[in-house]
Order: sequence, then C-alpha cells, then structure tokens
Amino acid sequence: MKRPRMIAVLPTMLTLGNAACGFGAITFAAKLGPEFAAGNHLLVASLLIFLGMVFDMLDGSAARLTNQTSDIGAQLDSLCDAITFGVAPAFLMLQFVGHDHVGPNAGLVFSGYTGRFLWTVAALYVLCAVMRLARFNVETDEEDTHAYFSGLPSPAAAGTVAAFPIGMRELLNIAETTASPHLAAWLVPGAKTALVLVTLAVACLMVSRVRYPHLFNLWFSGQQTRRHVIQLVFAIAALFWIHELAFAVIFSFYALAAPARVLWTQVVGRRLYRSPQG
Repeated sequence: MKRPRMIAVLPTMLTLGNAACGFGAITFAAKLGPEFAAGNHLLVASLLIFLGMVFDMLDGSAARLTNQTSDIGAQLDSLCDAITFGVAPAFLMLQFVGHDHVGPNAGLVFSGYTGRFLWTVAALYVLCAVMRLARFNVETDEEDTHAYFSGLPSPAAAGTVAAFPIGMRELLNIAETTASPHLAAWLVPGAKTALVLVTLAVACLMVSRVRYPHLFNLWFSGQQTRRHVIQLVFAIAALFWIHELAFAVIFSFYALAAPARVLWTQVVGRRLYRSPQG
C-alpha cells in the first residue's frame, strides 16, 4: 500500500488564506460580504487582494524555512493564485468602472460595444493570469534563483488593478478641492478609463517575456542597487504626497517601466546602429 502524502500545515494554511482572501474580494466587490459596509465594498475587496499577496509571499518562505516544499504545495499555490490574482481583480475592475462614485451617470454603461469590450478585457485578464501561472510552474525549477521573472508576475498585475479602488478616495478629495470644475468632472471617468487600459496592458504583460525583478528577494537578499534605493525614496515621497493614490502610481510604474525600457532600448539602439551608415 502506498504511504499517504504528508501535507505541511503552516505553508498550506498560508496558501489557503490566500484563496480565502480572493474569495472574500469577489464577494465584497459583489456586495455579498458578511458585514457589508456601504460605500466601502470596493476598498475592502482591494485590501483583501493585497492581503492575499502577503499570504502568497509568506507561504513559499515558510515552506523553504521549514524544508516542507512539495509538488502538492506548488500546485495548490497556483490554484489559489488563480482565484486571488486572476478572477478577483478582473471582477473588481468590472465593479469599479460600473460603480457610481460621485453620483448618477458616473459609471460606465454596460451596454452595446462598451459592455462587450469591458467583459472581453476582464475575460482576457483571467485567461492571461491562468496561462502565466501555468507557465511559471513548467519553467521554474528548484535551482532557480528567483531574482527575476519572465513576464509580469500575477500578484503584481493584481496589485496594479486593486490599487485603483484604494486611490479613489484621494482622487475624490482632489476632485472636490480643485478650483476647476472641468478637471473635477474629468478625473473620475479618466481613472476608470485608465484602469480598463491598464488591465488590458498588464494582461498582455503577464504572458510576455519582459524581465521583471523579484523585489522581495532582491531587498531581503541584500542585492539592491543604487537605482532600487532611489526608487524606494521616490515611493516613500509619493506615499507622503498623494497618500492612497501612490499605490496606483507605484504598481503601474513597476508594471509599465520594464516594457517601456525595453522599447526605448530597441528604438534608440536601432537608431544608433543605423546612424553611422547614414
């Protein structure tokens, strides 16, 4: 008879906590939470996604520290990530763009081509997140240093989407205190349109081959460079200056800076290569 496979208790509980956060994010975004707080359901859903990121960072570290890594744990981690970083952010995006933040007619209308496009973006995000997780399981081995990712990590993509509802309160404060009524009327619809485009962008970046640094491992392994320190200083300054809105800026920068750098290098490199011949 085959011996039953042992399951590591602490890493498994942390991984399941990630899945519980993803399910909670979906239910709160749908206004089905156990203690629904009127007006804060999208904020709670976003915070649960970020809490799931904390569990996702801790379960792997706990498994390695206790020497309890296993194939079951890796598969369970991907299944839970598909909920928290795949389905939950896509559903949150749909709820965010359709929510009336400042009154009637403030949400995007889910009808006609607009509704089809929004649903397509959300579905594409889920599919890309699932493919990203499957590719990570296949291509990552035990000897991997985990210093860089091939493609945008699904937690970072989910954090980029979830950061927008967190920053909406600060954005509404800016809209209320600005002296220009045209700017106030543009901010909220502009944020919703930006979130849709950002969701589409991070979906494509998850299945790309753009290299992203593993910030958690770089910082705690002592391998940070001067550029990383400068970025941390600017991140702290952004938190002090624009408060909750800084999360959207920081995560969007992490997601979009790497492909922009690659594109810039290719364009400038080709021009420099062709200039001596001209």
